[in-house]
Formats: sequence, structure tokens, C-alpha cells
Amino acid sequence: MTEQSAATRPLRIAIVGAGPAGIYAADALMKSDADVSIDLYERMPAPFGLIRYGVAPDHPRIKGIITALHKVLDKDQVRLLGNIDYGTDITLDDLRQFYDAVIFSTGANADRALAIPGIDLDGSYGAADFVSWYDGHPDVPRSWPLDAEKVAVLGVGNVALDVARVLAKTGDELLPTEIPPNVYEGLKTNKALEVHVFGRRGPAQAKFTPLELRELDHSPTIEVIVNPEDIDYDEGSEAARRNSKQVDMVANTLEQWAIRDHGDRPHKLFLHFFESPSEVLGADGKVVGLKTERTQLDGTGNVKGTGNFTDWDIQAVYRAVGYLSQNVTQLPFDDQAGTVPNEAGRVIADDTAEGDARFMPATYVTGWIKRGPVGLIGHTKGDANETIACLLDDAKAFAPAPKPELDAVTEFLEGKGIPFTTWAGWYRLDAHERALGEPEGRERVKVVEREDMLRASEPNKA
Repeated sequence: MTEQSAATRPLRIAIVGAGPAGIYAADALMKSDADVSIDLYERMPAPFGLIRYGVAPDHPRIKGIITALHKVLDKDQVRLLGNIDYGTDITLDDLRQFYDAVIFSTGANADRALAIPGIDLDGSYGAADFVSWYDGHPDVPRSWPLDAEKVAVLGVGNVALDVARVLAKTGDELLPTEIPPNVYEGLKTNKALEVHVFGRRGPAQAKFTPLELRELDHSPTIEVIVNPEDIDYDEGSEAARRNSKQVDMVANTLEQWAIRDHGDRPHKLFLHFFESPSEVLGADGKVVGLKTERTQLDGTGNVKGTGNFTDWDIQAVYRAVGYLSQNVTQLPFDDQAGTVPNEAGRVIADDTAEGDARFMPATYVTGWIKRGPVGLIGHTKGDANETIACLLDDAKAFAPAPKPELDAVTEFLEGKGIPFTTWAGWYRLDAHERALGEPEGRERVKVVEREDMLRASEPNKA
């Protein structure tokens, strides 16, 4: 295709990753003045990424974000191409044949490491793996060991709360949600009676959102317990409360729980502050306890160790200390930060001796692969707007794709025998999952097996 004809056709854009970050990027493109044609690639047979496979099933309010994402994918300028594994089924070199520019929004689905002795013992788990199990991810085992009566969760963010809440609830409490049958059967056997959440710093430094925190107390089976001795603030903590309504609301909630009388709900969920995990204790290769060091505030909101240690009777440990993005084939990667090096979304190819950034041509990132796995889902909108502004500024310099026709890429995928899913296929899968839930009065029952998802969404390709 000549440069002249490229100027008369829509700008062809590939977005790798059809979670919120990728869909927000597509939305920002369509809201610009540019004439665009977008293909969203997704490794899973279904779209929505973190919303489908990272949000706890008892949070339908957050899953309601899908309604807004639906409206974007309903637009004529967007196609969904699911069940395609970037790096295996299609490469960056392949994509450059069909698109003028490529945006990566692959998110983060691995657990950040925690370097303490014993973390690799049997019974020590990453939160991301557990979340994937209870959210019915097709690429994880169908069963999960839930034989520990006393469980530790390391971390004080929303993921830690999700993990703690799911461990403390009963299977029957979660049955009205979309959990698949294997998850319900697993949770019915859960022996956890005590769940202990450990934070290294104090109440004012917790990363919970107020709503997530308060939801802990809504379960009729969970008694939330906070030690009054853990309610402590220094000048840095007080400043944090003054500067953030959310921090103040979290601290107020924890204060109220610390002074109330304990009830008789059968499952106890302890929120511990100023306890820094120092070792996972083991015997015969299995977790038998957790050692923590008591910390104290240093005046700035940070903490220092006191040299006082406690051994906790624990049989399982879940680390929820952050997600980590995985290396993206054919892109540079910062292993420490877990991000693709970029400047405002433009992927940095290398640095010159003078320090001037040079960019990979027509290659961009957005979402957690761009800035790391921090912030709420809605924060990725700002990422998308910044990245798309850069892309549109650069568009005149793009080398036109040799094969920009819509059929070119689908013919390529079909030629390789890849059973890709579509947006119409999502509607079929969605209807199928809702039909599975209807006899039980549930909104849906999530389909787990990849082949079953494919059979429901694209029966001609299964």
C-alpha cells in the first residue's frame, strides 16, 4: 500500500490485551478526531482481563465496570480477537504487517517475590495464584489445598483483603456469586477458622480502600478483630490522615473495630499492624508457623524494627505483596520494576550515551505494564489518554502497514489454524454462562475450561 493510499484509510491499530487498560485505550482512540480501526487481542477466550480473572466473585459492584467496557467493544471501529497468545500465535513482526502501530496492555498476573526464609515451603502461596483459582482461570489447577485451620495473609492492600475474605467465608456464602462448581466444592471443604492479615506498618499506611475494608464486616460468619495496641500514629501518619479522606476513613474504621466487644461469629479475621514478616517457619518441608518482628513508627510514617519477635501458629501463608508483570516478547523489560521501559507510553528502545531516549517505532504501552501494578482500575484511563496522545502525535511518521485490510489478519490466523474468538462469540458465551446460573437463581456460572469456553463462543471452531 502506498503512503498516499495509507492517508485515505483508517489508521490500523493493534492493542494486545483486552482488559480495562486495553479497552480504555481503544475508547480514547475512538474519542479522538482520528479515523481509526482497532483490533483488540486477548490471550483468553473471553475479554475483560482483570475484571473477569482478578476481581473477587463477591464484588459484583466492581464487576459492573464491564457494562461500560461493553459499550466500547460494541463500537464498529473495534474487533475482538480472543484466544490468541501473543508471542506464540502471533509476534510483533507479524503485527507490523497488518497494523500501523501496536499498543501493549498486557497487565500483571504474577506474584511479586518476598525474600524471607521459608517462603518456598509447602503451604506458602502467592495471592495471584489463589485469585486465579477462585476466579475460574482456565490455566491454573482445578483444586486448591484448603486444609489449614489458621492462615496468614501478608500484605495490607485490597488483594490481601480479597484473599482473606474468601478464605474466611463459607462456600455457601459465595455460592450465589458466579464461582464455578469446582471452586464451590473446594471452598466447602475449607477448614480455615482463623485468618491473620499482617501489615509491616500502621493503620494510616494501609492500602485498603474504605469500602473494601468495611465489607469485611458484612459477613454473618466473619468476626473482624483489631488489637487496640495496633492503633498508633506519628506525625507522618497524622499528616497522611489530614491529606487523604480515604486514609482517614480507613483509620476511623479500624479504631472503631479495635474498641468494640468481640462477637461470636465462627470465623475470626485478625488485622495485625506493626508486624513485619521475617520468616515462614517449617517442619518436614511444610509451613507450621510465621515469625514476625514488631515494628514502631519513626515519626515520618515509616517504621523500624524493635528486635521483638513473635511466632504465630499458622499452617498456610499467602503473600499479597503486589503483582508483577511478565516479560513481553520482543520488547525491552525492566525486571525490577516489572514494566516495559517507556516515556509517556512510548516504548524506549535504548538510551544513547547522552541519555536521550530513543523509541521503538510505533510501539506503545498502557496500564500496569506501563507504570506497574498500582492504583485502582479506573486509574488506567489516565494512562490510556497519555499513551494515545503520544501515538496520535507520532502518527504522521508511521511506516504504513503492508497489509492493512481487515481480512488480512483473520486470513493469517485461520491459515495457522488458530481458533480465535470474537465479540459476537463473547455474547454467546455470556448467554451460556447466564443460562447455567438461571436454574439456581444465580446471575451466571463461570465456565472454566478453555475448550468449553470456545465451544460456547465459537462452536464452529471448537
